[in-house]
Amino acid sequence: MNARDADSAALPTLVRRVAVLLEAGVAPQAVWRFAGHGLGAAGVRSEEVAAAPPHELADAIARAGRGDPAWLALAAAWAVATASGAPLATALRAFAELLRGFADAARRAGVALAGPRATARLVVVMPLVGLVFGVALGQDSIGVLIGTPIGWVCLALGGGLLLAALAWNRALLRVAAIGDRWPGLAPELIATAMSGGASVERACAIVHTVLTRYGITPDLARVEAALAVATAAGAPVAELLRAEADEARRAAIAEAETRAERLSVTLMLPLGVCVLPAFVLLGVVPLLVAVVSSTVEVIG
Repeated sequence: MNARDADSAALPTLVRRVAVLLEAGVAPQAVWRFAGHGLGAAGVRSEEVAAAPPHELADAIARAGRGDPAWLALAAAWAVATASGAPLATALRAFAELLRGFADAARRAGVALAGPRATARLVVVMPLVGLVFGVALGQDSIGVLIGTPIGWVCLALGGGLLLAALAWNRALLRVAAIGDRWPGLAPELIATAMSGGASVERACAIVHTVLTRYGITPDLARVEAALAVATAAGAPVAELLRAEADEARRAAIAEAETRAERLSVTLMLPLGVCVLPAFVLLGVVPLLVAVVSSTVEVIG
């Protein structure tokens, strides 16, 4: 687990501590100074938040996150609860579960992509393995590759194909890693704003303003669907919104796993188009040239 993943995993614990301390009557600014003990990087960032003035805590949370989607989401939740008058401790308790959902979605996506990433790295080194194999057989494959005209051609073409395979693999991995960075965030925030007594229209306006402020662009389709159902059926809007948030997190996890499965197939394209020809050019052709050259020398 890298440092950023560890920080994201500790964030729900930090938020729950903040909620408990708020319920105990500790001032909002002070809770950040105490809540981060023993939480590593998340604790350091908590202390950064504590140094900000009380009216700038939401912005301080966003700055402390340094672009981490989970911290931006937390900043948005703090700002929405403050602007709507929602009970901050209650909102943060619910939001801790949302953050745990974010972390679970990111972890599951990382696990699903681990195999394809390893495959991408492995296939790219195949041509080099072929070259080393030739040397192990006692043939001067490297000498042929760097010291003869045919070797220069093989080196240029094979190297170009390897670079193309690397770029292609990275592009495939980058596309596979793209997904909703804030699954379920918008409906959860609107439900939070409504818990403070805001109407649906007022809650949506507050959330839109806050999300724009922090550069967050989540998918609002689920919000629209929940509001349409609630209007038609007369059902509780906040509960429907929270149900949609939960479903969005589940969908994000399933989508990440599907992308990873699809990636394991599409990685065969650079393997066949680039890596295997590079293997022939860098490993097989120099070996054959070295064998033929040594045979001619022996006969001569």
